[in-house]
Amino acid sequence: MPNANRGAVGFQSSEFEQKYERPSKSQLKREMTALQKLGEALVDAPRDRVKKVPMPEDVLEAILECQQITSHEGRRRQLQFVGKKMRTLSEEEAAIIQKTVDGWRGTSKSEAAALHAIERQRERLLANDNALTDLCAQHPTLNVQQLRTLIRNARKEQAENKPPKAYREIFQILKSLQVPTDDHASDENDEEDENAS
Repeated sequence: MPNANRGAVGFQSSEFEQKYERPSKSQLKREMTALQKLGEALVDAPRDRVKKVPMPEDVLEAILECQQITSHEGRRRQLQFVGKKMRTLSEEEAAIIQKTVDGWRGTSKSEAAALHAIERQRERLLANDNALTDLCAQHPTLNVQQLRTLIRNARKEQAENKPPKAYREIFQILKSLQVPTDDHASDENDEEDENAS
């Protein structure tokens, strides 16, 4: 009689593999850690922003209370409680909160990039007189005389180490000209490349 434990007689090796219908412990821990970090991000966010996030009232109360705690140990314990409350959320609620927090980060990054572009444009204006001509071509309604005077004053301020009043005014004028579109940002990058060469 053939031995059932040998070779291909009567069984397949996959019969003895364990099949799990629930996530592994590692997966559950990763999900819990992600929810804990999401709760910490909400605690670190400004209070008025947090109040606008769609979430259950008990989770919001725990977050707002944690923001008020100044004691290190008390805050640590409250953060753990916030994490516990975050784990009570449904997947849909957690996804909405995560999307909102990611939106905050994206907004701040795009705002910072726009401000850096304005600063680069201001530096080009101070370094090169042709940059003013290019700017006037892009914005025909611009008060050229006022901007020319501000550029001259800003150069003088830098040379004499005076407070940068005109320098800041140039920034404000350039900021008012900004149009928040992707095409505008790419135009500025093209200008920068032309001026660099």
